[in-house]
Amino acid sequence: MAEQAAAPVGDVAATPARRLEPDAIGVAQDTVIGMASSAPAATVGLSLAGLAVATAYGSGLILLVTAVPMLVIANAYRRLNLWNANCGASFEWVGRAINPYLGFITGWLMIAAYILGTVAEVLLLGPSVVAVFNPASTSTSTVANVGIGVGVGVVMLVIAIIGIRITARAQVGMALVEYLILMGMAIAGMIWVLGHHPGHSFVPFTSGWASFSGIGRGSPVNGFLIAVFIYGGWDGTLYVNEEVKRRRVNPGRAAMIAVVLLAIMYTFAQVGFQGVVSKRTLANSPSPLITIAQVLGGAHGGTWAKIMALSIALSVIATTGTGIVLGARLVYGMASYRALPRFFSNVSSRFATPVAASAFTGLLIIGISVIYFLATSVHNAFGDVINVTSFIFSVFYILTVLASMVYYRRRVVSSAWNLLVLGVLPLGAAGFLGWVLVDSLLRAPGGQLWSLLGIVVVGLVLMIIARLGLRSSFFGIRRESEPTASATG
Repeated sequence: MAEQAAAPVGDVAATPARRLEPDAIGVAQDTVIGMASSAPAATVGLSLAGLAVATAYGSGLILLVTAVPMLVIANAYRRLNLWNANCGASFEWVGRAINPYLGFITGWLMIAAYILGTVAEVLLLGPSVVAVFNPASTSTSTVANVGIGVGVGVVMLVIAIIGIRITARAQVGMALVEYLILMGMAIAGMIWVLGHHPGHSFVPFTSGWASFSGIGRGSPVNGFLIAVFIYGGWDGTLYVNEEVKRRRVNPGRAAMIAVVLLAIMYTFAQVGFQGVVSKRTLANSPSPLITIAQVLGGAHGGTWAKIMALSIALSVIATTGTGIVLGARLVYGMASYRALPRFFSNVSSRFATPVAASAFTGLLIIGISVIYFLATSVHNAFGDVINVTSFIFSVFYILTVLASMVYYRRRVVSSAWNLLVLGVLPLGAAGFLGWVLVDSLLRAPGGQLWSLLGIVVVGLVLMIIARLGLRSSFFGIRRESEPTASATG
């Protein structure tokens, strides 16, 4: 059925003197940006062992099941973008559809999630780059970690400032190499496990791999929480929507395509790699993917390990770039309503990018990473903060889905199909994430709970400053909903 874009909404803030470059990138480039934000190779490296152990090797089914609510949520993002396409995305959607105060908190959580998620990946950069040249190395000096992290961060910040076009080209180039290596090695891993190599310690494929309990007593809830973290980032396609061709249509399409491709890639990689080595080796390896590559390469294990390290390094470099770009767009979107200092909404006349917001986001990511490397006494505290990223993604995904249901509430009751697509499925997706979130919070360590509370408290303080100090007009906007249910989709 035909689907129409909703009429543009009014802008309660003063229109910035300059805007971001329109029609700069296409849907394919936008899809790659969303996938790069999820950082496939680096994320698989971080989560492979944890997901395999948590699910007792039933991880493939967990990833596929998690992809369903993610796709439903992506569709909610797509529909909301038809209504209102701007960089603030969920910040404005939740604010206009439900409540502006809740919208501000949503925007803050999005910024926090992207900054912390990027830092989590950057911590892998030093060891990954060193492993490209010396895969036998299991440690990297603090100086090397800081130097590599700062150097890559500065380069990606410069690229982000220069423009979205060069950013997109760089992302596509790195993605092609990263994905080719990751999928090629995953195929080799499947062949290895199915080949039943004598004399090698591996986990054979059984029917348990396709069950929720795995080959033992797997924990689906723990697996689902890890899977939410794994998928997180596909929504990045929406935060550059002002620079995408057909800005109201293509970013939402790119989000859905990104979720489907990530589901295929993550499931294939997880199933392909998890059985290559023993459970003990997988759990204790400092870099599981590099260890697996060495095993798969046999006599050429060192070369294979270097190639895998290259894939991880490219993944981290790419997500560093998208973290800066997307975080800057979120800051820019909120600053456009003076919900953050107004100068963050300034756009360079030369580059058509939010330079101040980009510099702030990039330097913050670099700074947090440097502090982590230099202040070993705060490693545990930083670890707790980074570990709550999946909680934060779950929260603002749920709020965005609810905003979609509230905005399109008149259409929900217009037909059985709309009731299913706009009501039942989104409510089910939100309920699924809510169940995983609550169960995980009940079992989370105290450090993680305090970290999450601290992030929320900082958001509340910033909201008070925006309301009383910056006098943002965003808090005075009226609630909106789709005016008619005449358009069906």
